[in-house]
Order: sequence, then C-alpha cells, then structure tokens
Amino acid sequence: MVSLDDAVVARLESHGETFEILLDPKVVKYLREGKEIDITGHLAVEAVFKNAGKGTHPAEEKVKEVFGTADINEIAKRIVSKGEIQVTAEQRKEMLDAKRNRIVAYIARNAINPQTKTPHPPARIELALAEVKFHVDPFRSVESQVEEVMHLLRPLIPIRFEKSRVAIKLRADDYGKCFDDLVHFGMVEREEWQPDGSWIGLMEIPAGVITELTSKLNDRTKGHASVKLL
Repeated sequence: MVSLDDAVVARLESHGETFEILLDPKVVKYLREGKEIDITGHLAVEAVFKNAGKGTHPAEEKVKEVFGTADINEIAKRIVSKGEIQVTAEQRKEMLDAKRNRIVAYIARNAINPQTKTPHPPARIELALAEVKFHVDPFRSVESQVEEVMHLLRPLIPIRFEKSRVAIKLRADDYGKCFDDLVHFGMVEREEWQPDGSWIGLMEIPAGVITELTSKLNDRTKGHASVKLL
C-alpha cells in the first residue's frame, strides 16, 4: 500500500459522475503500457471515491452501471487507462526530474559522437534536451521516449546508438573480482584462459560505456586490467 501523502488521484468522468482512486504514481506507466498488475496493492485506500479529497463515494449501483463490476482492481485499471492523473506540483517535479535523469543516463550509456567515437557527457545531453525543449512524460517508459529524443537531438549534435566490441585481459586473481562488472556491462562473446593463467574475453558493450568499464576494471585490479577497442 502507498501512503496517502505519496498517492496521486486518478480521475475518470463518465455518465455524469466522477470516479477517483488514490494510488502510487509509480505504477501508472506500467498500467498504461498494458502490463498485468494487481493494483490493489498499490492503492492508498481500496475504494472508489466521488471526491477523494472530501472522502465521498459514488453509489454502488452507479459504479456497477459504469464499470460493469464491483472489482476494485478492474475499476482502477479502467480509471487509470481512460482517465487523467492528478499530481501535485512537487510530485510532478520529482517524477519529471527522475524520468529525465533516466533518459539522459540511457542515452549517455548507449550513444556516441560518431565523429570522435566517444560518448557524449550527460551534461551535454541535458543541455541539448533543454535546447530542443523536449517535454518529458513522467508516465511513459524511458524506452518509448528515447527514440523521440534522439530524433530531436540529431540535427543539433552528432549522435547515434552504437555497440562496440572490446578485448579484455585480466590476471587470474582478478577475474573473480571483475566477473559481476563484466556481466553488468555486456555480453562475453568468447573467452579463453592463457598458459600464464590470465583470462582474455571478447565482449559487445554499449559504445558509451567503454570509459566507465575501463575505469571500473582498473579500480578492481589496481590498474592491471587491459581493455582494447576492436
């Protein structure tokens, strides 16, 4: 259950009546993407309101007439998918900031400047987003907005999504320390152990994370990792 302080109002007007629920704003985007969720666990109150602020409820007969059911889970899904979400200015700012940061991080991780073959710093992407006046939707997924963002950014800065292949060499004692990082950053296409006990692997990773991966591996190995772009 979400607390009343953190909940937002989802409102649907139909048949001359208003129907409202109080729910966690984090689940709105999942519901609008058609994902199956037991919404009752994300409601502040398991009830349908006529006016959530005043705590008034619509007549049960009216609810059944409009929704064809008394199941709060089904009613809530209809209200979210067909209605509008009411959020406070503070809630909306927090949600917008969080979603914008995730969009910037996604692009910084997966895109590069094709002229220099290097990633764009997050700060550069943020400035470009402001310049093209992109309006972040707090309820749409990051992935569904990235394509639109890239379309707006391309006339402004040289940018494209790209994968890179790298060869990594680790000492035998360092392989275990680095395994989780390797899995996190990409997929090992091929690997082999050398006669001296060292490990060599070929990986495909998002082009924007080469510097981050190199730094992470060298931190783990005290500078003994080798990462080469192929």
